Amino acid sequence: MKMLSEFRMPGMPDVEALASAQRRNLEALSAANRVALEGAQAVARRHMEILQSSMTEMTEAMKAFGSQESPQAKAARQAEMLKGAYEKAVANMKEVADLIQKSNQEALGLLNKRFTEAMDEVKTLVAKKG
Repeated sequence: MKMLSEFRMPGMPDVEALASAQRRNLEALSAANRVALEGAQAVARRHMEILQSSMTEMTEAMKAFGSQESPQAKAARQAEMLKGAYEKAVANMKEVADLIQKSNQEALGLLNKRFTEAMDEVKTLVAKKG
């Protein structure tokens, strides 16, 4: 790298500055990938928690249906359980969607920040040449 930086031709960009900029680009990409992976892991963990909770609730509901109730009472309880299950499913879907959106925004924010910095670096390099 030192030999390349000492060898300058007219009109050639600063090799060290370009290498440094590329290194920062790769670091930003790596950080964005790390954030995206952590987000995906958080979504997977939460999804598993939701699934386990749902299975527990379903098991308890099945046990409750074994009781000696009138058909009307069972139907009313089933309707109430279905309504609750639907509302909970919608809330869980929103929560997971929010987790995904937050992760995506954070990763994209890192990339946008680096892009802005890179454009400033290009302006600086061009100004030095001018």
